[in-house]
Amino acid sequence: MAPKPHILIVDDEAGIRESLSSILTDEGYVAETADSAERALERTSHGGLDVVLLDVWLPGMDGLEALSRIQTMPHPPAVIMISGHATIDTAVRATKLGAFDFIEKPLTLEKIIVLVRNAVQQRRLEEENQTLRSELGHRHQVIGDSIPMKALRQQIGVTAPTNGRVLIFGESGRYRQGARRALAARRQLAQ
Repeated sequence: MAPKPHILIVDDEAGIRESLSSILTDEGYVAETADSAERALERTSHGGLDVVLLDVWLPGMDGLEALSRIQTMPHPPAVIMISGHATIDTAVRATKLGAFDFIEKPLTLEKIIVLVRNAVQQRRLEEENQTLRSELGHRHQVIGDSIPMKALRQQIGVTAPTNGRVLIFGESGRYRQGARRALAARRQLAQ
């Protein structure tokens, strides 16, 4: 069974934090809360979060600054921005900074649940994609420490990002096929 997704709710209004936490807990998520961007950044730095619901207007550091800092962290969670006084410029800026979505107050139960579900699903798909790409890269790699093998790995690395045709010559057998597979795998990773 997959672990329950972890959601962090960041809002300076205690009532919003409590109601969102209750709703998301009832939906099967693990909900945590923070009342400031600074506390949210501290919690986010520990990892393990899938989604952050982040208010734009917070005391001290605002939500947009927190969003930009969250995006620089390794494996950042999906961030859904919340605002009661948003402008189109704020929404566009949040999206450019990497927000998953932008929602205006008053919040609706259905929209929050759908957005969080979609954000969790997208994050899981991205993680699965990274895992599969990593496996693909390791499955078809040229191994060996001899000078010719190192040269072959270097040539594959140079030609993989291009669309040029490659002629692989040498004795028939597994070595040419292995080089072809390694080149094809590196080209897929380069896309």
